[in-house]
Amino acid sequence: MFLVLGATGHVGGEVARQLHQRGEAVRALVRDPAKAKAKLPDGVDVVQGDLERPDTLKAAMADVTAVFLVNRMREIGAGVKVLADAGRLVFLSSASVIDDVAEQANFIGQAHAVVEDAIRASGTRWTFLRPGGFATNTLGWAPQIRGSDVLEGAYGDQAQPLIHEADIAAVAVRALTEDGHDGARHLLSGPAPISQADQVAAIGAALGRPLRWVEISPDEQRRRLAKVMPPGILDVYLSGLASSSPATGVVETITGEPGRTFAQWAADHVADFR
Repeated sequence: MFLVLGATGHVGGEVARQLHQRGEAVRALVRDPAKAKAKLPDGVDVVQGDLERPDTLKAAMADVTAVFLVNRMREIGAGVKVLADAGRLVFLSSASVIDDVAEQANFIGQAHAVVEDAIRASGTRWTFLRPGGFATNTLGWAPQIRGSDVLEGAYGDQAQPLIHEADIAAVAVRALTEDGHDGARHLLSGPAPISQADQVAAIGAALGRPLRWVEISPDEQRRRLAKVMPPGILDVYLSGLASSSPATGVVETITGEPGRTFAQWAADHVADFR
C-alpha cells in the first residue's frame, strides 16, 4: 500500500493516479474526502487526516510500505516521525535547497530543508525530489489570458526549463516502487528552457488564439505581485524569473522517457485558461 499526501494537488494527484494506473494499492490522506473522491480514480482509498495532527495519521498507516509527502510549509516534524514507520519516504522538496550550508539562501529553501532534516533524522529510507520551476505556476496568468490577448510581465526573455507535474509524479512513482533511489536528491526540470514570452505563445497555440507578451518593469511586476504573494515567496519567485537555467535531464534518465514539453503542458491544461 502506498500512502499519498497532497493528493488533491497537482503533483500529489498525479502520483496517486499513476500508481493506480500501475495496479498498485493507493491510499490518499486528505482533509476533505469529498473533494478528493471527486478528483481521484475509483479504487483509491481516501481517508481523512492532517499532517499537522499526527494522531490522525496512524490509522492511515495500516499496511503502508512507502509514503509520498509534500510540504505544508509549516512545522510537520511530528508528522514525519509517524510517516517514517512505513520504511520509505519520497519527499517533494525544492531546487532552492542547498546542501551542506549552515543557512539556506532563501525562505523556500529553508522551509524545505527543515523537512529534509526531519526525514533524515527519522532513520527511514528517503528520496528527495527537487524540482525547479513548475509549469503550473503559469496558471497564475489565467485571469489575464481569459480577458485579453496580452500578457504583461517582467523578464520575458529569461528562460527556465519548467516541469510538467506528470513528470515529477513519474519520478516519484519510480522512487516509491523501485530500489536504487535511497538517499538520492533528484534535481528535476523540464526537457528544455523556454522563455516567458514563448510560454505565452505556447498557451496561445493551445487555445487557438494569438497571445502576445508585453514587457513591464521589474518594479511594476513586484508591485502587482505584492498584492497576492507573501514577501519571502515573492523575492524567490522574482529572482527565478530574472535568471535563466539549463535543463537537468534527470527525468529522462530515471524514467527512460523524454520530459514533457511546455507545449504539451499547455495542451493538457488548455481548459484552465478558457
